[in-house]
Amino acid sequence: MGLKTIWKNYKVLIVMGPSLVLIHWGWFSIQSNPLFKMKRQDLDQEPGTVTHMMQQDSKNQGK
Repeated sequence: MGLKTIWKNYKVLIVMGPSLVLIHWGWFSIQSNPLFKMKRQDLDQEPGTVTHMMQQDSKNQGK
């Protein structure tokens, strides 16, 4: 069983195995990087947005 037959028979496994490892490794490094983490203050809505949405809801209820 030479390298040619191994490559021919197991090409999908040979390519997919390292690909999955690299994808998960990259995902882990992105998730653990502090540059990509959102701060708590970025998640809070602005008061103007909340007020606008409340006004839109009250207008829609009046129809």
